[in-house]
Amino acid sequence: MENQNLNLLDRALGLDGPSEPWPLSGRVVLIEDCVETSGSFVLHQLVKRSLSPTSSNVIIFVAFANPFSHYDRILRKLGCNLVTQRDNKRFIFFDMLMLRCPDVDKGKSSEGGLVLLHEKILKTICGLPGDKKDYVTIMMDDVSLMEVAANGGSDYVLDFLHYCHALTSEFDCSLITLNHEDIYSSMERPTLILQMEYLADILIKAEPLSTGLATDVHGQLTVLNKGTSHRLGSSGNKIHNFHYKVKENSVEYFYPGSRV
Repeated sequence: MENQNLNLLDRALGLDGPSEPWPLSGRVVLIEDCVETSGSFVLHQLVKRSLSPTSSNVIIFVAFANPFSHYDRILRKLGCNLVTQRDNKRFIFFDMLMLRCPDVDKGKSSEGGLVLLHEKILKTICGLPGDKKDYVTIMMDDVSLMEVAANGGSDYVLDFLHYCHALTSEFDCSLITLNHEDIYSSMERPTLILQMEYLADILIKAEPLSTGLATDVHGQLTVLNKGTSHRLGSSGNKIHNFHYKVKENSVEYFYPGSRV
């Protein structure tokens, strides 16, 4: 990675080392946000970083919230052409807005729809050239809308996420998901969000400032990197906290109190 292009989020995620192998390989990243502070910009930044010229990553993007044109427009502003990446087979887009759970209309269960989606993801990975199978990132833009597509079947969604989690071990791919924490606020112990946090190796929370709204700060990010264990040793949990401001063509990250 080119250090001059790194920001606080990159460093918190461990992306300040070599781009090969991909530092997030085999890891699960969960982005949580709320109504006041959308975390979608984190997903956009990770798409751009994954598709950088120095990376061999292939992204399988499962979209429940927005169509391809939405992401192409945003990523173009960030300097990444998704049409070109799609044509080069590095960005594979599953439009679940159009499909929803297609088997619901065919009289099958919502569970069956997510099973078919998992099979489609698995088939896509297996169909990649041998030198690309080790560089796959699976992204999902809205787990809560996956629940809607599954007719509220959170158990089915959780099973599906466990299946996808198994792919991180089988193929050493990474899994990145976005979910809205505040929609579970009325539940005493929301099983889905708790299980997702348990599965996550890295948890990124986009939250409003504790001091309220500010014109030059849009919110704060808390990144919990749970560390790794491997034959060369292990690294412990690391927590990073910093503020951010979303601009037209970029995102600015900075530590609290560092701006006057």
